[in-house]
Amino acid sequence: MGVLQDPALEARLAGLHQSSDGQIAAMRAYYEARGARADRENEADRKQFLSDKLVALDRDKAEFCYQLCRASNACHIVEIGTSYGVSTLYLAAAVRDNLRGGAGSGRIIGTEHEPAKAAAARKTFAEAGLDGLIELREGDLRETLKSIDVTVDFLLVDIWIPMARPALELVFPHLRPGAIVICDNTERFRNEYADYFAFLDTPAHGFRTMTLPFDGGLELSVRG
Repeated sequence: MGVLQDPALEARLAGLHQSSDGQIAAMRAYYEARGARADRENEADRKQFLSDKLVALDRDKAEFCYQLCRASNACHIVEIGTSYGVSTLYLAAAVRDNLRGGAGSGRIIGTEHEPAKAAAARKTFAEAGLDGLIELREGDLRETLKSIDVTVDFLLVDIWIPMARPALELVFPHLRPGAIVICDNTERFRNEYADYFAFLDTPAHGFRTMTLPFDGGLELSVRG
């Protein structure tokens, strides 16, 4: 039995990961070609290409997030960049399992800018029976995250890099002491994440952070 100890959910996730993995080669080819083109900064082109891609968090990273949420009894979670909702299912499973232990209330606040992805994610959540634990906020996160009515235990940042720091800034006031923040691909795109690291490294913000040796790097930060 897998990490989630939920065969039906794990079978569903296996199919989603398989679909995501199948898109990786096309994405690599696209970015290689984009890097050689004069229009490599064409953001509209990039958004159009990614509009139907899962861009899912790697399975081992998602399982690690589940374990972190279980170990820390995280019940109020914010996910930046829900996409088709693959990693969201791991987070929701953790909240479900924590609530079974008598933790009280809990939910995931997810964010997704693309309407088609948000619709597909909601369908996935319902089919998995976890939709009651997930509030998916559709639109520009700089607007949708202006109102957070809970103290946040866990934050997952897996989004277009320029939005990583703005998202962290919005959620930061709501992070409890000891809250965990995970951010993907921080080693692969170290330079691009400069603004994000500048926020983490500001002493007044009280973060302790380390880059874990997952593929591309996975930043684990804890608010002091």
